[in-house]
Amino acid sequence: MKHDHSPVLPGSGATDYARYMRTDTLLGLQRSPGEVIHRDELLFQVVHQSAELWLKLAAAELAEATDRVDAGELSVAEALLVRATLAVRLITDQLDMLRYLSPVDFQAMQPALGNGSGAESPGWRQVQSASRKLGRSFDGQLAVRGVPAADLCPADLSDPLHRLAEAMVEWDERVSLWRVRHYQVALRIGGHPPAGTPGSPVNMLAKLAGHRFFPELWQVRMHSTADD
Repeated sequence: MKHDHSPVLPGSGATDYARYMRTDTLLGLQRSPGEVIHRDELLFQVVHQSAELWLKLAAAELAEATDRVDAGELSVAEALLVRATLAVRLITDQLDMLRYLSPVDFQAMQPALGNGSGAESPGWRQVQSASRKLGRSFDGQLAVRGVPAADLCPADLSDPLHRLAEAMVEWDERVSLWRVRHYQVALRIGGHPPAGTPGSPVNMLAKLAGHRFFPELWQVRMHSTADD
């Protein structure tokens, strides 16, 4: 029996896969061979464009997790936060692709980047905003339940509130690891002087590596360890 694979979805593309995934648009977002000034621009764009997509997903998961926290659905919020955390782990791993971009090659392609900076990433800004909102919602749940942050127990995995707190710490840690890896890549391929050198572009990256969205949850862990 012959199957009809003719596309039924609206839009451009020879197949429904192409139409649903919008592959014509997606694969046309990179600079064309006639535009590039260095062959590794494709590598650089693919790594960063895919990171923007994962960050978009992470921000969406965080936003819904925040709504679930507000609704008291802490276990659902935890599961969504785990998904967001995996997205950040994936963009951290893909930075390994930039190990194959030498400082000489990066400098050769820099004119194509203009004054662009990773700090201008819209995905990252969305993640920052969503993380802060999640923190405020979590604090609101603590207040509603009459639980001081200091009373949270990292070892108590039977309570959804404690499990969510642990998932938030894991999110914070994964974001920090991504920042550290980003900093190392900037040193390796950018030819930048180390952090602390006046005028070094990586000073901000190094400073942000120690930032935490949920510092009070880290304090709880430190105090729990000290009490053991």
